[in-house]
Amino acid sequence: MTITITAFERSPDGGMGLARDTRVRWALEEAGQPYEVRPVSFSAMKEPAHLGLQPFGQIPTYEEGDLTLFESGAIIFHIAERHGGLLPDDANARARAITWMFAALNSVEPPILELVTVRFVEGDKPWSKERLPLIVDRIRHRLGQLSVRLGDAAWLDGAFSAGDLMMVSVLLRAKPSGILGEFPTLAAYVARGEARPAYQRAFAAQLAFNTGKPPAS
Repeated sequence: MTITITAFERSPDGGMGLARDTRVRWALEEAGQPYEVRPVSFSAMKEPAHLGLQPFGQIPTYEEGDLTLFESGAIIFHIAERHGGLLPDDANARARAITWMFAALNSVEPPILELVTVRFVEGDKPWSKERLPLIVDRIRHRLGQLSVRLGDAAWLDGAFSAGDLMMVSVLLRAKPSGILGEFPTLAAYVARGEARPAYQRAFAAQLAFNTGKPPAS
């Protein structure tokens, strides 16, 4: 059965890998699964056809036969459970990898997304300048905790897993702000994720999708 995911017709980041379809592409590349991409415009995201797939009018969605999923975490969990390479065989290690997926989405990503919101959506509000340093402090606190936990390990819990894929994807969103660079351990961790061949393929594919140019061979 063909796997089809949705992505922005034109991503706000110009195809630099920050939209959530990139993390799904990456998971599919790690799992060795071919997929197709259906572009969705901002107006089409609010129409009944797309809302039937994603009730909140967002991307990505995942379709395979009669299965439709939304939310990048749920999609990647499904891919990891169904195909090899993203979750350990050992039951305890598997549970820990899943825990790191949840940690990335629930403990690390929210303040990073707040920073994006306050800078680009609420930047003209009179209280945004006061709120900004509070958010930055929350991000630094979370990244400091994560940096200590990672230590000198290559990955969060032994071999690379879906937990690392999700965490690196989330941390990439802190890169443009410069905050990630304050934590050399995490910056090196993200660089290891970006260096993986599967990530390189996913990034090249979504960049080509947004620029209309084929990926470099």
